[in-house]
Amino acid sequence: MNYNSWKYDQAFKLENGATLSSLEIAYHTYGKLNKDKSNVIWVCHALTANSDVCDWWKGLFGEESFFNPEEYFIVCANNIGSCYGSTGPLSHNADLNNAYYALFPDITIRDMVNAHELLRKHLGIEKINTIIGGSQGGQQVMEWNIQQPHVFENSILVATNAFHSSWGIAFNEAQRLAIKSDRTYYSHSPTGGQKGMKAARAIALLSYRNYNTYEATQQEEDNEKIDNFRASSYQNYQGEKLTKRFNAYSYVTLSKAMDSHNVGRGRTSVENALKKIQANVLVIGVSSDILFPPQEQQFLARHIPGAVFEQIHSLYGHDGFLIETEQLTNVIIKFKQQINNQPLTLTSN
Repeated sequence: MNYNSWKYDQAFKLENGATLSSLEIAYHTYGKLNKDKSNVIWVCHALTANSDVCDWWKGLFGEESFFNPEEYFIVCANNIGSCYGSTGPLSHNADLNNAYYALFPDITIRDMVNAHELLRKHLGIEKINTIIGGSQGGQQVMEWNIQQPHVFENSILVATNAFHSSWGIAFNEAQRLAIKSDRTYYSHSPTGGQKGMKAARAIALLSYRNYNTYEATQQEEDNEKIDNFRASSYQNYQGEKLTKRFNAYSYVTLSKAMDSHNVGRGRTSVENALKKIQANVLVIGVSSDILFPPQEQQFLARHIPGAVFEQIHSLYGHDGFLIETEQLTNVIIKFKQQINNQPLTLTSN
């Protein structure tokens, strides 16, 4: 594993017309590039993740996993707007002589993709064997495929959509309202908005899971209890956990970027945009996902030429794409073998 940071010392123009005076992208690589550079796997990460994919997607990436660094050269870059090394709200702004904080400009999924396209060229990667991403990462995979269709041989879109839904935008806005109700958000300090972000994470978790998840994992056994419920403790724990590793200004920035996602913008229609994709495409939905429900992935499969749709089953809703790695592995193996006309062989515990 190698952790790197690359600086692009030119102005980086954003989709909204604003510019960043410079750009820095943090990224991890695993394994080695083979002689013909045909073994590149590129990962686009979700909202609050970082570029260390072998840490947060264990079971799918890492030794003895399907995407094994012994076989592949794996690249995962941190999204701009994040707080894990790439240019974002905590970066220094020369004009302010301070960090941006709440003054960081709005970015879009296309801006994230454009930044990673610069990194791809810097790394000298002409072809990507497989690109994969879930949730906001899947939005990036899709947009990148539309912009640069010749680059990707295989693309895997997991629990994602062609445009962010009104339902998803409403959840994100509720989270931003929680963050901005914390007065410290306007203090322009590294810890600004943390209490608000704790509440925002508790809101988000309701969309990442579902009714059945909580009934199965947080149900009370004591009929006499009138306070201190397990579900309450769980919401507090998850909110506090995020405040220890993430930043409220990045949370606002990245959630707004997710809301901006619409592949049809400036391209006549969503359907016409999806037709531009040339890669072999596997679209994966999670049966119990209420945030990115399976009909959104089915829509993608209908309109991306030759795309294959598979559904995995999980109790854990949207978070199932991070948890059900054995199921993911099996549908990816099936997809790869179908492409190569090989006999079907699945993994099992």
